[in-house]
Amino acid sequence: MFAPKLIIFDCDGVLVDSEVISANVLIDALASIGVVVDFAHVQTHFLGRSWATVAAEIRNSHGYLPGNDFEEMYRSQLLKRFERELVPTPGMVALLQSLTVNVCVATSSTPKRAKRSLELTGLSPFFGADVFTASEVEHGKPAPDLFLHAASRMQVDPAECLVIEDAVPGIQAAIHAGMQVLRFTGGSHLQGVSENVLALNGQVRCFDKWQHFPEMGPHATSITNR
Repeated sequence: MFAPKLIIFDCDGVLVDSEVISANVLIDALASIGVVVDFAHVQTHFLGRSWATVAAEIRNSHGYLPGNDFEEMYRSQLLKRFERELVPTPGMVALLQSLTVNVCVATSSTPKRAKRSLELTGLSPFFGADVFTASEVEHGKPAPDLFLHAASRMQVDPAECLVIEDAVPGIQAAIHAGMQVLRFTGGSHLQGVSENVLALNGQVRCFDKWQHFPEMGPHATSITNR
């Protein structure tokens, strides 16, 4: 059985239930400058991607390139909403308390957003300084750069890493990095999506409750102190 030496968690939609908040804030911010998108569009084209990729998609699809002023406005509004609404995904704290292997975070979020998200949800102590963001690599997800960077910094062979992701770009990045990957589907942004779609037609194993994680296999060997 595969027993990982490192579990790499994505942040948004995995550790914290942030994606619906993020989508709604972005939809409202874009509407304020005349760009109309819906949640389905955000879910397909934006979730799990770096801001640079999101901005390029907005430019290509809508002819508007969000500048620094727009980005700052969006991020300011988002953090205000996070202060009021952000919570860990259900069962996350209990799982982190039970794990007996090394863990880290690898996220497309900015360092500031990732840091604040973990602080607000009480998850910071579980990761300390082991939080890696797309700003540290040349290419964000779905390129493997970020996960390979995280493994290198944690001094673990990529083949001995398990990635937990919610978004397709992150799943692709983990596969490209030669890592095992599971898809967490318990975030509010994935509710109502069919099991076959979530599993990418059988390409990835999915679970929607952290209580089920230790039984997911083939990785479920000596990862918790249950």
